[in-house]
Formats: sequence, structure tokens, C-alpha cells
Amino acid sequence: MSPIDYVVLFGYFISITAFGLWMARKTRTSDAFFRGERKFKWYIMIGQAFGVGTHAEMPVAQTGATFSQGFATIWYQWKNMLITPFYWLIAPFYRRSERTTIGEIIEDRYGSKMGLTYSIFAVCYFVFNMGVMMQGAAKVISVASGNLISPDMVVLTMTVAFIIYSYAGGLIAAAYTDFIQSFLIITLSILLIPLGLKQIGGFSEMRAVLPDHFFDLFNSASGIDAFTIAMLAVNGIVGITAQPHMISMCATGDTERAGRIGQTFGSMVKRLVTIGWALTGLVVAALVIKKGVTLPDPEMAFGYACSVLLVPGLVGLMLSAIVAANMSACSNFMVNTGALFTQNFYKKYINPDAEDRRLLKIGQVSGLGLAVLAVFFAMSIKNVLHAFLFTETLAAFMGIIFLGGIIWKRANRYGAASALAISLLTYFISNFVSTGELMLVYKWKPAPFGLAMLSGFFVFWLVSILTKPEDKEKNEAFFDNMRRKSDAKQTDSNGNKPLASETGDDLLLLDLPGWFHKKRWTNFFSRYREDIGGFLLSWVVVGALILLAWGILQI
Repeated sequence: MSPIDYVVLFGYFISITAFGLWMARKTRTSDAFFRGERKFKWYIMIGQAFGVGTHAEMPVAQTGATFSQGFATIWYQWKNMLITPFYWLIAPFYRRSERTTIGEIIEDRYGSKMGLTYSIFAVCYFVFNMGVMMQGAAKVISVASGNLISPDMVVLTMTVAFIIYSYAGGLIAAAYTDFIQSFLIITLSILLIPLGLKQIGGFSEMRAVLPDHFFDLFNSASGIDAFTIAMLAVNGIVGITAQPHMISMCATGDTERAGRIGQTFGSMVKRLVTIGWALTGLVVAALVIKKGVTLPDPEMAFGYACSVLLVPGLVGLMLSAIVAANMSACSNFMVNTGALFTQNFYKKYINPDAEDRRLLKIGQVSGLGLAVLAVFFAMSIKNVLHAFLFTETLAAFMGIIFLGGIIWKRANRYGAASALAISLLTYFISNFVSTGELMLVYKWKPAPFGLAMLSGFFVFWLVSILTKPEDKEKNEAFFDNMRRKSDAKQTDSNGNKPLASETGDDLLLLDLPGWFHKKRWTNFFSRYREDIGGFLLSWVVVGALILLAWGILQI
């Protein structure tokens, strides 16, 4: 790295921190800090969803995987591609809950003990993921600087920057900085491709030096077959519902549609950018063969590309993009962690009558403390991809009880607790049997994951059926809330918002077993107009993205 790269990189740190602090002036209440007062426009929601869903470990892991095994490894990142349209259907649930955290939703559905269990998981999830993101960025910047900047220094610098504006501005500062940083990530994610192709002699020369299967969109040679893709999709559709930051991604828009658009199409932008990361891996694989270079760690590929392809100034700008991916996600995670601790621990068990100013301060301090804890976790991570998939696997097991509780009224706390215990136990036992090693983080494999999910869903159903149901009145109140438009301005004489079915906003997934009843099909298209339209449009975009990737590989 040249002196100008250091100027650009640290100039970025200062600029984005200053912007975040400037936006923090709007944060005066705990609701503004935790939820942005639910006033974000659809375009801010897109930027927030893309920024939070795009982490530094993703270009690192995807480029490294493609570098070593071929383009078909894109499905490790594209695991959510085939379920992204379902985000349109799922998003309104979070806003209609009228809650600040998913822990509160779990408590409303299953009681305080399950709510506490989820909250403990969520705090661990945030700490783990912030650590993974920090280590991903550290690998890139350390390699690109010729090891002049240590990974630990990268982690510490990023942490200080996002802590400053997140502590002051909460979700408002996080959301608007996410929006700005998303443009930097998108632009620079594809910059390495034309520069690398020029050095290796274009697509034809790249094809000449790499194995044929490196250019397949699907194949088993790259470790990705139909079963693996299916299990990754299950991981995505179930796991995404219980990821604790989903409530800020879906419930903080000024309307339900803003939340739908943000989460669905912000994620689509990420799927597009992933094509660029995968192509970068192919470019680096050909480049090292041409140059006779050996990379001891495939996850060094992205950093290597930055160091050999970019001119001074652009290296610093590229590394700023990596930092942007981290800081946008970590800032949101820090705020959500503070919300979890404040709402699910402090307010519930320590000080139920706390004033709003006190809740705001506790949210700031607790988010800060857990972000610092994530720093120590980051310094212990060896493989970014495996650590990332591990956290998402844990979310999938928790997703059994969240998604199951939303679509099935008969689900109860006994089934939820049993499903969580059995899925975890099955996952670790099956991995231990196949590897002979007892570990916390196993390399992700579809068979142990699939067996764990199947066991979890079966036990969830069986135990719920065999045990007493949840309190009828409480259960009906929960589902009645889900059937009403959360952004309606008018209420009836009882203070209830209008039924969503009256405006075409009824939810397709709500009470899914009821679809076998004839009455569910009455006025089907008028009741589910919003769900059907957005869902079909999302599938068109999915098809276009897959076709684009396939077309590029035919060049």
C-alpha cells in the first residue's frame, strides 16, 4: 500500500464517522435509537438491507471458494437466492408484532422462558457475527497492505469507528450510513474483474488455464450438488426468520410495503454483487497460474487481487469498500444487541419501570460492551466461511420455532423447547460420528444439517400435538394482531386497526394449515393482492439474475 492508500482508507473512517455523528442529532428517544421511530423510506430500507446483509467476510469467503473450487461455489452465498421471494411474504410479520426485538415476539408466542432462551441466542449470534465480519475485513486489508497492517489493528480501528456513531445515533445513524456505504460496496465489488481480465488475456485465456468445471453454474466437482443447494435453501428460508436483526430490516420502514421492498430487493442487489465476487475468484485463480504464485490460504485471494491489480489510491478505496461492508452491518448489530439487552433483560428483570432516558442509556452502554466482546472473538477465528455458516446454522434451528409458531396456531412452548434441543443434539452428534472429532464449529455439510432440521421439525410437531396448547385468549390476540395492517392510521371503536384482508394485504403464510379449508380460497386474489404481486415479481428478478450468471459463464 502506498501513502495515498492510507490517506484514502483513514479518510474514509473519518468521513463516515462524521456523517454518522451528524445523523445522530435526530436520536433523542429509545424508540429512535432502537427502531428509528419506524419512519424509514423504502430506498433507505433497501440500502439498510443490502448493507447489513453484506459483510466483509462474504467477498473474502466467496472469492476464496471460487478461487479453489470454481464458480458453482456461488451457491454458498446464493443459498438464499431461491428463498429471497419469500422475504416479501415474511416481512410484514415483524412490523405487525409491534415489538422492538424478536425475543419479545417469541415471548408473546411461547412465554417468558422461551423468550429468554432466544434472547441469549441472539446476543451470542450478534457477538459471533460481528467477530466473523471483523476477521473477514482484517484478512483482506492485512494481505493487501503486505502485512504492514496487522489483522488485530484492522479489527480495532473498525470497531472504534462504528462504535462512535452507533453509540450516539442508534438505528437512525446506522441506517443512513448503510445507505451511503452500499453505493461504495456495489461500485467497487466489480472493479477487479476488468483489470484482472486485462492482465490474463480475457475470458478465452482464463478458460485455457482453468479446469472446465470452474465455469459451471452447478456441479458436484465444486462440492455443490442439488442436495447441497436444497439444504442451503432450507438453511436460508428457516434461518433468516429467526436472525435477530430481521426485525430492524423489516419493521422500521414507514409502511409495510417499505419493509417488504427493502428486505426483498435489497437482498436481490446482494445476489447481483455476489456474481462479481465469484468472477473475481476465477480471475485470481487464472492470475496466480499465469504468475506462478501460490497462495497458502484461498481466503487470501481477494486481498491478493487488490494488491496486484489496483493502482495507488484505488487500493485504499477498495479496502474502504470492505470496511464499509463491515461497518454497515456491525453498526446495525450493535444497536440491535443493545435493544435486546435493554428490552429482554434490563427492562424485564432489572428495572421494569425505567424511564425512557434510562432505557436509551442502557441500550447504548450494553451495545458498546457486547461490541467489545466481539473484538476478542474476532481475534480467535481461523476460517471465516466455516464460522459464518455455523452462526447461520444455529439461526436455522431457532427458526424452526419462530417460523413454526407463526404459521401453525397449535404450536406450543413444549414443542419449541424440544425442537431446539433435539436439532442441536442431532447436529453435533451426526457431525461427531462423521468426523470423529468433537468441535464447536464444524465444516458445514448438508447431510448433518438436513438430519438436524428434519428431527427438529418432527419433534416440534409431535410434542406440540401431545401436550396442552397455549392459552387460547393469548394465542388469539397474537394472531389477531398479525391479521391487521400495522401502518393503518385509523382504528375502530375498540382501538383495533383494520383487517389486512380488507385492503388486499392478508398474509399468505398466516395459519398455513388452514389452506386446506375451503373458506381460505374465498376472494383469494383480492385478499392476497400485495403478497401475490410482490412474490411473482421477485421470482422474475431471481430468474433474471441466474440467467445473467449463466450467460457470463458462456463468454
